[in-house]
Amino acid sequence: MSSSTRTSPMGIQHTAVLDAFAHDKRRDTLVLAMYETRPWTGDEAHILQLQEKLNAYASFILDGEMNESFPAFAGKPVEIQLRTRHQPDPLTLGFIQQATEQLSLQLIGFETILIDGGEEFPAPADADHQGTCACGHGGCQS
Repeated sequence: MSSSTRTSPMGIQHTAVLDAFAHDKRRDTLVLAMYETRPWTGDEAHILQLQEKLNAYASFILDGEMNESFPAFAGKPVEIQLRTRHQPDPLTLGFIQQATEQLSLQLIGFETILIDGGEEFPAPADADHQGTCACGHGGCQS
């Protein structure tokens, strides 16, 4: 997946957009990815964007929209990935730890992955089915 195939904006500042999804066939898990290319500085507004994006992803999963959008993957484990170019600062890391704990209570994994700058928005690894969705969560194309 490259940024040239995108028709809609993506990244944590676009909280109503599902940036990318993939089926990780190795773990048989549906991965919902969000991207951040800006440096983490502990800015409250930046962390709030991350929180809003995570809340939107969690709602998408827990409210059944994910199963409607991707029926072939209904019932599979789900992981949200924050794919970022920069190491999160200590304040953001604290938020990520809290979010990871809260999501785990809902049986949703959360992982932060450092990506390099080679490709604007690299796809999650080991994906046999992947795509992007910028529909605001209602009626994603798979």
